[in-house]
Amino acid sequence: MKIRVGLGYDVHQLKEGRPCVLGGVKFESTLGPDGHSDADVLLHAICDAILGAAGLRDIGYHFPNTDQSFKNADSRLLLKRVIELVGEKGYRIENIDATVVSEQPKISPRIDNIKTSIAQLCLIEKDAVGVKATTSEKVGFVGREEGIEAHAVALLIKD
Repeated sequence: MKIRVGLGYDVHQLKEGRPCVLGGVKFESTLGPDGHSDADVLLHAICDAILGAAGLRDIGYHFPNTDQSFKNADSRLLLKRVIELVGEKGYRIENIDATVVSEQPKISPRIDNIKTSIAQLCLIEKDAVGVKATTSEKVGFVGREEGIEAHAVALLIKD
């Protein structure tokens, strides 16, 4: 058995009027992450963690922001493609652990929904998904509500 661990990180600016989707779950918020795709910072960090564990570069390599076919793309579809790519190398996801750093929206009340979404997308059990939420205690760009960030770790197994 081969075991691989990958680390992912993503950050996006927050803008007025942008939709706010985190982990494939829509949030009611006046601010939303800005990006080429739907800017789901959590799914992007998870994609990078999975890709990194498999040695497949990063999300920007596979889904470049210079490619108009990814403009406003649903990040759930990007994650599904990432899972296909690692599957082609013989890997399966064992578990995901992630943290979202945000002053708003408040993530904690929706963690169960986010875990369900990620588990379904990654084809793993819900208890194999960890999602935590924290603030930056009003420090830095996240604290000033200028941005949102996510960190993720993925464990892949090849039998």
